[in-house]
Amino acid sequence: MTATVAAHRLAESATGWLNGGIHHLRLDPDDDETYKSLGETALAAAIILREGVAGAGQQHAAHDLLEHAWQELGRGDVLYARQAGNPASADPLEIYVHFARAGLRHPALEELLRHLRRTCPEHAMEMLPNRRLAVANAARATGLEPSADMTALAARTWLGAATAPWLVDRATAYCMTHTVFHLTDWGADPGGLTPEMVGYLELWLPVWLDVWTEIAQWDLVGELLIVDACLPAPVCPPEAWTGLAEVQRPDGRLPRDAQPGPDEPGEAFLHDHHPTVVAAIAGTLGLSRRLHAPAVVV
Repeated sequence: MTATVAAHRLAESATGWLNGGIHHLRLDPDDDETYKSLGETALAAAIILREGVAGAGQQHAAHDLLEHAWQELGRGDVLYARQAGNPASADPLEIYVHFARAGLRHPALEELLRHLRRTCPEHAMEMLPNRRLAVANAARATGLEPSADMTALAARTWLGAATAPWLVDRATAYCMTHTVFHLTDWGADPGGLTPEMVGYLELWLPVWLDVWTEIAQWDLVGELLIVDACLPAPVCPPEAWTGLAEVQRPDGRLPRDAQPGPDEPGEAFLHDHHPTVVAAIAGTLGLSRRLHAPAVVV
């Protein structure tokens, strides 16, 4: 199995599993995990539609996933209410951007967000550096005026500081991956990374990938492969893609790790939703980069 075939299989099977079980994911006002998961569903769907490398069936599934998440969030009304109720919160914008990418807009929410960005700038809020990048990129992608310089924000991150690579741990690795996601707008702009960041990642990304593959942290392995697809040219070996595709279950879901998940379908869907979203995104971006860059097809 080539890396191209593996990426295609990852994306198509993961999207099918997500769409087949999405009825298990309903907004629970008392459980923010359902809110977050709906946002992640929209992210995966929006990237699949943006990249344009999916077949007709996967594209249709992506449209269904996006519509389900939008409907569960009141077609934007839930996001508006959360933002109005907590003006300092950044998560409504971070979730809304995924719908806005796909053309689903909520004018009242955008008007509120513009007002709040003038009166409650996010630089006054306590956030991790990669979260500041998330907000700035969401504002940029939504069409709101960013209030912070992306280069300056990036310099404050673990990755931007070129921290000694052996100091990475699981939590830091997730922060690092998201720094890359926001600087490149989820792979749309590899030029969003500085040459120094690219050189650092080219050297150390394959090493980190080996570490988390060895301990079967498949969710993080998937995120590291998304980083690979966000670079100007991929550096991870083809075996990383084929290995993750082989871990994927026959039904399309990707397990978080080596531990068996629940068997009940609804519990299994919620348990493995996030890593399977990661698989859908990783596979889509990995396939897209290879199809649009024949010189690096493997």
